[in-house]
Amino acid sequence: MFTSVRTLLFPDYCTACEIPLRSGEKFLCTSCRHQVPETNLHLYNDATIKKVFYGRLNLQLATSLFYFEKKGPIQKLMHGLKYKGKEHIGQVLGEWLGTSLATLPEYKKIDVVIPVPLHPKKMKKRGYNQVSAFAKALSTHLNAQYNDTVLVKSKNTQTQVFKGRFTRSDEVLNAFSITETQRLAGKHILLVDDIITTGATIEACGIELLKIPKITLSIATMAIAR
Repeated sequence: MFTSVRTLLFPDYCTACEIPLRSGEKFLCTSCRHQVPETNLHLYNDATIKKVFYGRLNLQLATSLFYFEKKGPIQKLMHGLKYKGKEHIGQVLGEWLGTSLATLPEYKKIDVVIPVPLHPKKMKKRGYNQVSAFAKALSTHLNAQYNDTVLVKSKNTQTQVFKGRFTRSDEVLNAFSITETQRLAGKHILLVDDIITTGATIEACGIELLKIPKITLSIATMAIAR
C-alpha cells in the first residue's frame, strides 16, 4: 500500500524513455525492456567476442549481455550507471546475466570473478566502481569467489570509449598490475567490465592476469559495441 502511494506521488522514471515506471518495473519500462538488444552469445556458444581478441588473448568463454548502440536504451543505462550515481543498475544487470549464465555447465566451472578496477583518483571522485555490483551479482549466481584486490589500476587514464584502437591501446598500456601471483594459480577467472569497444582495456587486464600461473581466462561484460 505504502509503496504504491509512494510510486504515485514520487514516480521513478524509465532510464531510456523517461516515462514514469509502473509498479514492479525497475530502471526500464516494459516497452523499453522488450526493445533492448540482448546478445544471447553465451546461449549459442557464439565466438563473436573471441574474434575481437584473436591473437591478443586466449579466452575460454566470452559473453556480453547487450549490444551497445549510440543513443539507444543501453547507452542511457550505462550513462546513468557511470555518471548519475545509479550504482544499483549494475546489480540489476548482473542479476539479469547471472541468472542465464548459472544454467550453463561451462560457466559453473568459473572459480573467481574479477572486475576491471578504477584508478583510486577516479574511484574517489565517482564514489564507486560501476562494474563492482555487476561482478558481485555474477559471482553470487555462479557460486564463485569475488576478488577486487588482485588486479589494480596503477595509471590514471582518460575515458577510453570510442577512441581508435591504437590510440586506446597506447592509453591503457601498462595501466594495470597484479598484487600477487600465487593465490589464484590454476583458477578459472572471469574478468568483468562494462562495455567492449576496441577491447584494449580488457586486453591490458588480461595480460596482467595471465601472469598468474596456469589460470583459465574468460570474460563477461554488460555490453559490446556493434
